[in-house]
Amino acid sequence: MQTINIKVPLSAQQVAEKKDQHRKKVTPWTHRFRNRRARGIQHPVEDFLFTYYAYSSSQLEEWHPGFGIGLCSDGYKLIKANDRYSKTDIGWILNLEFISAKERTRIEFIHKLLQSTAEKPAVFHCFGLHEWAMVYRTSNTRHPWPLRMTQKEISEFVDSQRIYCTHFDAFRFFTPAARPLNRSDPTALNRLHYEQPGCIHANLDLYKWAYKMAPWCGSDLIADAFQLAIEGRTIDMQASPYDLSDLGIRAIPIETSEGREQYQKAQKELSKKASLVRAKLIDLTKKLLGTVSPIGYPLKKPIFQ
Repeated sequence: MQTINIKVPLSAQQVAEKKDQHRKKVTPWTHRFRNRRARGIQHPVEDFLFTYYAYSSSQLEEWHPGFGIGLCSDGYKLIKANDRYSKTDIGWILNLEFISAKERTRIEFIHKLLQSTAEKPAVFHCFGLHEWAMVYRTSNTRHPWPLRMTQKEISEFVDSQRIYCTHFDAFRFFTPAARPLNRSDPTALNRLHYEQPGCIHANLDLYKWAYKMAPWCGSDLIADAFQLAIEGRTIDMQASPYDLSDLGIRAIPIETSEGREQYQKAQKELSKKASLVRAKLIDLTKKLLGTVSPIGYPLKKPIFQ
């Protein structure tokens, strides 16, 4: 079993307080999502975090401590049962002997992607054109909201710009006519080469990489990544060609020089916040990979130096 520097495990009261704090942090979004879904209403920003990403609203609401945090027996009873915990003389802890080979492979990939992203210089000249490229020269739009420009105006604007999208999961939704206009060709296989810390979608995805490491990644960090993703998605849709004014979402008009400057400023601010979350996730992957062998047994020395 791994050695963890825990002197006093969390008490039942501390666990109850953390669960309450966590729910207060995320339920404004989870409750609104469920209320809208019950009424058949959609929201282009908030719903994205529950429909595009495979982490349910109920999963987000559940608090768990994550790797390296011990719980007393009464505190352990307050969290959702998980077969990765062991009872020790320092309380109930997540035991890395129970990590699966599949989980390890996933964590290795997440580590490599986040580390390679963090080491690249940030690119801030894409101006959110990916959403425009998704409606370029087509009548089939991805969202059920009106466009704030005509298709002719959208096509003319896109034709006047240089598209530099580095994120595969955004690029794959480009229309066939828009794909040749992109200055790069990101794929699932070369994403480690292209993903960079200025990309809003790469920063949105920190939420995905956090919850994909649950329960090893604690709910506090998952919630931080979720709130970052909400902010990123808001910027994303503000800069899109959709008219979302009825929802109180004010457009960032990237078709103007002032709008592009506004977008770039918001993109840089988000990138700074994302770098902090990314660093915490990288630190977690190093801890997990540095103490476990490929089949789940403790190692004497770290894999990553």
